Formats: sequence, C-alpha cells, structure tokens
Amino acid sequence: MAIDSELPPAYDFALQVERLYKALILHADADSGRIPEPDLGGKLLYAGELAQGRALVVAGNIAGAATLAASTDAAAQKQSVREGVVDFLVTSLDEALRILKNELRKRETVAVCVAVAPSAVAREMLERGVLPDLLAADATDRAECEAFLSQGARRIERFDAEENQTLLTWRVAAAPAQWLPKVDAIALNCLSPADLPARRWLRLAPRYLGRLAQGMRLLRCAAPTALEFRSRVRTAMDRGEIGVPVEMHLIRGDEPVRCQFIPPIR
Repeated sequence: MAIDSELPPAYDFALQVERLYKALILHADADSGRIPEPDLGGKLLYAGELAQGRALVVAGNIAGAATLAASTDAAAQKQSVREGVVDFLVTSLDEALRILKNELRKRETVAVCVAVAPSAVAREMLERGVLPDLLAADATDRAECEAFLSQGARRIERFDAEENQTLLTWRVAAAPAQWLPKVDAIALNCLSPADLPARRWLRLAPRYLGRLAQGMRLLRCAAPTALEFRSRVRTAMDRGEIGVPVEMHLIRGDEPVRCQFIPPIR
C-alpha cells in the first residue's frame, strides 16, 4: 500500500504548533515538574482570540502551561472543544480563574476558553490584577499588551529555526495506532538524552495534536540525527520489525527529500 507523496493538510498547522512550542519552551523551568524536562507547569499563558490562537493553545498544552483564551465565535468554541484543544468552555473570567488557579497551584496542564470578547477579557484581567506570565504577540490591543508587559509578562515571539537543523515528518500506510509508536520509539532513541525539549515534543505532541495531525509526526532535529533516524527505520523495516510502508520527508531549506520504505516480501 503506497502513501500519497504530498504532505497532508495538517502539516502547516503542526509546523505552526511546533514553532510556537519552541518559542514557549524557552521560558520553561528545567526540572520544574514531576519529570526531569523543561515544563511550563505553574505558568499562565494568555492566548487571546481562540480562532487565531488555536495553534498557540495547542503548543501551550504540549509545553505544560495553564492557558486562557477568549472568543465569542460559537463555531470556533465548539470545534476547539471537540478537537481537545481546550478543556473547559466557560462564560466568565471568574469561572475561568477558578479553574486556572487550581491547576496553576498543582502545576497541571489546562486550557480554558471564555465565551467573551478577548478585548473585554484583557481589560478585566488588568482591572483585577491578573497578570499572565506569557502573552501572545497579538493577544490583545497594544495598550493592554504594553500594560501586561510593563508588569512583567513576556511576549511570545516567532521561533526562527537554526540553519543546521532538519525538519522530519513521517507517516505509516496503515494501522497508525499500531505502527506509529514503533517508529516514534526509533526517533526517540536517535535523540540526544540532553535534548529535553525535543523529547518532550515527541512524547506529547501526538496527544495534543490528536486528529489535527492526521497520523503524521513532525520533529526538528540536527541533520546527523535525521540521517540516523532514516537509517534505523530502514534497518527495522528490513528486519521485519515494522510491517507497513513508512513515508518520511527530510526538509532542510527549500529542498525536501522524500523517502519511502516498503517491507520486504518474505
């Protein structure tokens, strides 16, 4: 069974989430939670308008933040709840804060959307002295944004990838629930034990991207790591450890390299 050579529609969204995750994780505390890796547990992220900030909310979930978004768009609210982007949909900042304070205290990951206009939420946050630790670049009006920043909030800027890194994607032709974890394990074993942000991404991105990823994995890593991963997947395929075709893209600069591995006929 062959795999369509085109990258799936979810690729662009997953790439956006990955870049935002990299920007967020720069603000994480090392060894701050129950696992020895960077974590945003205990930090409040204000993502602003849910429809525009959906990728940031997903990235915040992967990074371990407590995230607040806002929207009066009923369709965007329902879609985000259905896709697991937000955990709670509430009608007031009061309700949101009750949930967020509890999860912040426990350093747990949570995402809450208030069914109120983002500008109104931001104004009420300022009036009540609710200060986010992290703030989307376009989360609110300039005056409110500057007010948050002057009180110590940090703006999340676009992450620019290093030139020597390769962007990897991979998919399997069938039964992704069975075979993708095996390929993921190979990727994890290729990563340096010290590359904790990438290891966290690989471990949690499939969970929070969910159906949005459509069975695709995405990982940014050093070029030698990408080549080692490709080699190990080929070896695992030859040994019969992976029983379905695997498609991989190695993207560096503007020239993606596509590889497809087919199980040998025995």
